[in-house]
Amino acid sequence: MGALLIDMVSTQCGAALAKGLFPEVGALGTAALRLALGSAMMLVVFRPWRLRSSGRIVRSIVLYGVAMGTMNTCFYLALTRIPLGITVALEFTGPLLVALLASHRALDVLWVALAGLGVWALMPLGGSAAPLAPDGVAYALAAGVCWALYIVFGQRTGGTHAGQTAALGTLVGAALIVPVGLAQAGPGLFQAQLLPLAALVALLSTALPYTLEMFALTRMPTKTYGVLMSLAPALGALSGLVFLGEHLTVLQWLAIACIMLASCGVAATGPAVRATPLPE
Repeated sequence: MGALLIDMVSTQCGAALAKGLFPEVGALGTAALRLALGSAMMLVVFRPWRLRSSGRIVRSIVLYGVAMGTMNTCFYLALTRIPLGITVALEFTGPLLVALLASHRALDVLWVALAGLGVWALMPLGGSAAPLAPDGVAYALAAGVCWALYIVFGQRTGGTHAGQTAALGTLVGAALIVPVGLAQAGPGLFQAQLLPLAALVALLSTALPYTLEMFALTRMPTKTYGVLMSLAPALGALSGLVFLGEHLTVLQWLAIACIMLASCGVAATGPAVRATPLPE
């Protein structure tokens, strides 16, 4: 449990620090740096060249990596427009949708309604006293869709070699996004003065969380994992408040709470299914 809590705090701190790179290289450049440096760290840790895989697994890894790279990019694009806690909450609709689709119980109607209420309250037309940028909301929801695809393809590739396939998937994501980041930031993307902060973001947001999740998943029930992961939006909002000075309205806090309760409810009452590490 401690490892998973550290993982979530690390991920949200990494997201807050990533905003410090936006003025220099933009959201696309930041995603490129995170994926490039994060994949290098994970290659060292998991040594995926030892993995023997079939053509089907290779295809799944490629799709997994594309989903991961696109998810990270959309997440950072959302952060340039809306607060961190709201971005995390909206992105969380992706794994929540996957969990709901895996279940067919009457109780799930309650969780769908609760999550829908939270999302509606965060919409630019949801009656919020502090309207959000529509494109920021769209990017966060797109990140959620990519997160759902990431889970689906991650479950196809994971198994007993989850760490190795994740390292390869991160490498695929880097290969996809680094050219885009270079197109935005130019040669300054890899300027020396940015590398320490970029490496810290990659460590906190990719390498450390995934390693800790792999450790936690082998030592706790899937439902416990899901319930604890539902804390992520609140941790994101607190990180945004502490590190970025992002103050949310009461309605926005309530909306985040609705999404968290829906996620917690699905995890606590749903069927036992295999969990997949979910880095943002």
